Amino acid sequence: MAFCNVASAASGFMVKSNITTSETIGLKCTVVTFPFKSAGSSRLVVKAAAEEAAATPPVAAAKPPPIGPKKGTKVRILRKESYWSNTIGSVVTVDQDPNSRYPVVVRFNKVNYANVSTSNYGLDEIEEV
Repeated sequence: MAFCNVASAASGFMVKSNITTSETIGLKCTVVTFPFKSAGSSRLVVKAAAEEAAATPPVAAAKPPPIGPKKGTKVRILRKESYWSNTIGSVVTVDQDPNSRYPVVVRFNKVNYANVSTSNYGLDEIEEV
């Protein structure tokens, strides 16, 4: 059944209509009017809220397996132009987005010339130790 309530904010009362329908659309509607003193303007606010249906919860899709090495894994850097080439660092995070170019963040014990101790690498630029 669908019900419709009408309320007036200025007078502080609420009128419940006795109009019912046999259709079950799953909506309750509340209409609130705010009358203004000027004759030419009025405002109407309508809020519709869907009733909660007794539906079964959606089944969660199976998570894909994580890509890249796990957090804390020791890896060797294979990128030749890197400051840390052929050194070992530990994995800080791995971005699981398949479109990410350099998803693996590696932290090293030694800092480079810019006083930075982390860098991002691609999956093909590291190997687990």
